[in-house]
Amino acid sequence: MMNRQPHLAIKTSFGSTLKNSLIVSVLLSLGSFALPIHGYAAEKLASRALSPTLIPRLANGKPDFSGIWQTTSAAEYDLEPHSTRKDAPPSAGVIEGHGTIPYLPAALEERKKNFEARGTDDPRLKCFTLGVPRGTYYPEPFQIFQRKQDLTILYQFGDSVRTVYTNDTNHPDDVDANDWWLGDSRGHYEGDTLVVDVKDFNDQTWLDRSGNFHSDALHVVERWKFIDANTIEYKATLDDAKVYSRPWSLSVILHRHREKDFQLIENYCYTLDYDQYYPFPKQ
Repeated sequence: MMNRQPHLAIKTSFGSTLKNSLIVSVLLSLGSFALPIHGYAAEKLASRALSPTLIPRLANGKPDFSGIWQTTSAAEYDLEPHSTRKDAPPSAGVIEGHGTIPYLPAALEERKKNFEARGTDDPRLKCFTLGVPRGTYYPEPFQIFQRKQDLTILYQFGDSVRTVYTNDTNHPDDVDANDWWLGDSRGHYEGDTLVVDVKDFNDQTWLDRSGNFHSDALHVVERWKFIDANTIEYKATLDDAKVYSRPWSLSVILHRHREKDFQLIENYCYTLDYDQYYPFPKQ
């Protein structure tokens, strides 16, 4: 007589046979499957702390964010939730809580004007520096070079360069004299999270292609944290008393480029209008 192998009867409902914690374990073991995980399981996954030994580190033990990074989000098209447009794919937005930007009434009217003129007035179309935080979620790569005392961020778009000081220095005292495209960045660590305080901006950059904007009073606090060795969770909280009624936050995921021989390619797009004049003299 054939011996029957014992088997486990598993109910298809989330009943008493399988505890939610067991379900989470099963889903985690199926890492090769792209399964949607919601509710309790998602909360458990989000709470799983990355082992400190898996984080790339500098010689001083601080997280090492060196590498070439890029987001796959649609944040650049519009930070807020929006449906399909001819110039933008649909998106649930990247604002925490799936909300909208809390504009003051006059600023909201300005944003509406920007939206209507987005095809001509976006500073990106002139290849101006994208600013902070837009340069982080723009759909071109950027590279981080990190030392103990600072991080240098090189953006492919416009070849802009930003320095984040991590040497315990403060912002310049004469605030009124400073208005920079990328602001002034001073960072420190909270555990394995790099927290960057950015201020002293000008008002010449937009936040996305849909006309979301800020003034020269913008204050940004960024939080850079590894999810795994090749993935960063990037959060930015924006405060601007001239434009917003309260601070608000956005969040995107950054992925490390690991393709063989991948590198930044200089995107000096602001020179394209002069191509007709070169080489000189015409051959």
